[in-house]
Amino acid sequence: MSVRAVPWPEPDPVVAAAIRAKYAGRRVPLAVAVRDRLGQWMADELFAAAFGVRGRPGWPPSRLAVVTVLQMMEDLGGRQAAEAVRTRLDWQYLLGLGLGDAGFDHSVLGEFRGRVAGHELEEAVLDALLAKLAADGLIRAGGQQRTDSAQVIAAVRALHRTELAGESVRAARAALAAACPDWLAARFCLSDWERRYGARISTWRRMSPGQAERDRLAVGYARDGYALVAACDEEAAPPWLRQVPAVQVLRTVLVQSLTRSVSQDGREVISRREPGDGGDGIPPADSKISSPYDGDARWGAKKDLTWLGCKLHLSGTCDDPPACGCPAAPAAGGRCGHDVAPDLVTAVAATPASVTGAEMTLPAVAALAGRDLAPGRQYPDGGYASARAVLDAARQFGVTLVTPLRADSSRQARAGQGYDRSAFAIDYDAGTVTCPQGKSSTGWTPVRAEGHDKIVVRSGILNCRPCPARELCTKAARNGRQLTILPREVHELQAAVRPGQQDQDWQDHYQRRPGIEGAISQAVTVTGCRRARYRGLRKTHPGHLYSAVALNLCRLDAYRNDTPLNRATTTHLARLSYATARTELTTNIAVAQAGPSARLVRGVVLEVALAGGPAADRAGAGGVPDLGQVPQRDPGVVAAGLEPVIAWRGIKAVQGDSQVWPVSGGA
Repeated sequence: MSVRAVPWPEPDPVVAAAIRAKYAGRRVPLAVAVRDRLGQWMADELFAAAFGVRGRPGWPPSRLAVVTVLQMMEDLGGRQAAEAVRTRLDWQYLLGLGLGDAGFDHSVLGEFRGRVAGHELEEAVLDALLAKLAADGLIRAGGQQRTDSAQVIAAVRALHRTELAGESVRAARAALAAACPDWLAARFCLSDWERRYGARISTWRRMSPGQAERDRLAVGYARDGYALVAACDEEAAPPWLRQVPAVQVLRTVLVQSLTRSVSQDGREVISRREPGDGGDGIPPADSKISSPYDGDARWGAKKDLTWLGCKLHLSGTCDDPPACGCPAAPAAGGRCGHDVAPDLVTAVAATPASVTGAEMTLPAVAALAGRDLAPGRQYPDGGYASARAVLDAARQFGVTLVTPLRADSSRQARAGQGYDRSAFAIDYDAGTVTCPQGKSSTGWTPVRAEGHDKIVVRSGILNCRPCPARELCTKAARNGRQLTILPREVHELQAAVRPGQQDQDWQDHYQRRPGIEGAISQAVTVTGCRRARYRGLRKTHPGHLYSAVALNLCRLDAYRNDTPLNRATTTHLARLSYATARTELTTNIAVAQAGPSARLVRGVVLEVALAGGPAADRAGAGGVPDLGQVPQRDPGVVAAGLEPVIAWRGIKAVQGDSQVWPVSGGA
């Protein structure tokens, strides 16, 4: 298949006339608005490297990319998207197709995504849209952006360790049956393997076996797995069999889940690995394979939430509206020239779920700088915070990270008593640390741990053992206090930033960050990106990029039509509650105005107690406040679509000791 760069055709006159007739005086569909406002914002040349120059030309890749964006925008499958190209007028208007155009087979979309991902061109769609928006002045470098992550559930089921061993053997057997069926049939008894591995490995759960039965099943799966791997490694086997991905996954699963040894009498002993000091140990979560069908799926945790899959990291704009003295109804296009631009997604990254946010702080900034959209200030979530990242972002990219640095996590700091790290005086020039009791450290060792430079400081046992404040400092029985400190520049930055983050002004300034959660929520709702469509990051990441483009188009359309992104909703039960409370309050006010003796209606007492003086000082006729002085609309009533209720500060409708109507405050 080859590609020949051609411009997008103009919308078919018949399709355009039908669109105008159907939506006369109404808001046009999003696909029509995108074509009218953006035109051709992507060219075929962006994808030329993924296609040949000889052969019959296929569908233009730029229009296939647009179809993929529309597919993500409406959370459609491949067959549904291909059918929409043939049947929907708004899609045909955007793509410049006529009514008689037959479109393409749904498999073309999968082939297109595979070619684009194979040549690492998945970023081209988002880059093209951002370049168009930057040319229109809707995004710019040096502004404000924010970053956060969302969990994405893998398109595979979570497996128990016993299931993982069995499914790995089953997946390797299926792959070898497709790759080299004659060799597999000659080497193994297929009927026996079909009986054990024909159906997916989940039937043992229905039997509710005990630990001994689970161990027996795991050992049986392990023997079959070892036999299959050993057969692939034989000299008589085709050399390329050992390179089959499913065989490599099986080999890794056997190593991470089981141990094999030889007993004193020469028998082979296979046992499961167990965590803890008494076991053989299990690999960490960031390197442990959790499914033979998705080698990139990892277990992740965020507070009390755990999931199997990956993480989606989003960065988006959050510029403040500038001071504006323009008239209320500007004439230039109906929009003020100082109007703030919409909040748009500018960078997307997909990582295994075990990757922490702190590991993605600098890559997120670098991705924005690579698009010439590096912000002046960036507001990442607290999970991305580290003093070293703040320093490196300022040095390498000139970006100020506004994020709460993590507090001291030592035992003394968590308990709020004892000598935490801040109680020690650090002298970097002399290479010593002085404790609160005036004793100097005896060891200063620069180390490199977890990929970063650190300094380990030790206090001598001769200083710590007779210290009267030893219980406040350390519980070590044989050694003195040990501290791990950061290099000087990082330590000084941390000490300077932490106190200011407790101020209310800084907290208010950081309130720009939570807005990115709205973008994540909209992405999940609109594109369904909470669950991965495909297996593996190589296929999942392009889907996230197309989803980001779809999200930007939705937000641009809402911006052009002045549509709020967060529409408040009121349930039917809330509407009924508001209506009932409004009726009772209005009745009580009327009774109270009739005379002091009428204070009880349907068990509801109207209590008049005005702030700033006795009720009689500010009351109207009959000792009841003049409710017409300061009208106030109750937000809950307005949200429910009811008529506003006049309320005054100090009036409460109470039943016994519980309030039954939330009266709005006065002026």
